[in-house]
Amino acid sequence: MPQDKSLNLFFELHHDLPRQAPGDREFTQRAFQMCRDMPRKPKILDVGCGPGQQTLDLLEISDGNIIAVDNHQPYLDELMRRAQQAGVQDRVAPLKKDMHELEFDPETFDLIWAEGSIYILGFQKGLKTWKRFLKPGGYIAVTELTWLQPDTPAELLAFWNEAYPAMQDIDANVDEFHNQGYELKGHFVLPESAWWNNYYYPLQEKMPSFRKSYEDEAQAQEIISTEQREIDLYKMYADYYGYVFYVAQRIES
Repeated sequence: MPQDKSLNLFFELHHDLPRQAPGDREFTQRAFQMCRDMPRKPKILDVGCGPGQQTLDLLEISDGNIIAVDNHQPYLDELMRRAQQAGVQDRVAPLKKDMHELEFDPETFDLIWAEGSIYILGFQKGLKTWKRFLKPGGYIAVTELTWLQPDTPAELLAFWNEAYPAMQDIDANVDEFHNQGYELKGHFVLPESAWWNNYYYPLQEKMPSFRKSYEDEAQAQEIISTEQREIDLYKMYADYYGYVFYVAQRIES
């Protein structure tokens, strides 16, 4: 993610998008259904919630209560605006916090959720660090950018080696769950529609005006060029990588 001054430009470009990563209610629900024998009103931690579309979906699907964490206050404000409109504001508690600094009592949550965000902490570190917050037998559900095929085209590999060099394939990620003391309950690849409908198409609609507004701002032009490059590569090479939804259960101990 861009740093310093460019971070504000990045947030401005991404403001008011339905989601801050590929996803859809259908796939949030599918992943939640892999979490068997959940309490009637589970206690859920949504890490890197962004503007909270999946948070609201989870509130409807689960009938639970959610602590929604993000380090960008405007996202939390948008989440609570949406929650107020949906009449569920009493079941969600926004928390402005860097995910590197989360502090909860051990074994607090029935479910930890992270759509498009665990990469910020690191896949391995996220699984390891968040495990202690889960009750024995609790679940973790995350989406992670994942290689889907070998023999990656050179231009695609070059882009993601710079943008997210820690990306692994499905087998390596599955092994990581086992190594960190989880039992994998299932995984599935998000279809291309999950990238386009709620993320790339809305982002592309914002690009022309953003580019024009900052036509003399080098950092802004660099950000938008990188975003467009990402979109173009996905259009060409979607078979080679994607977001995979992984659902796993903490092994009781």
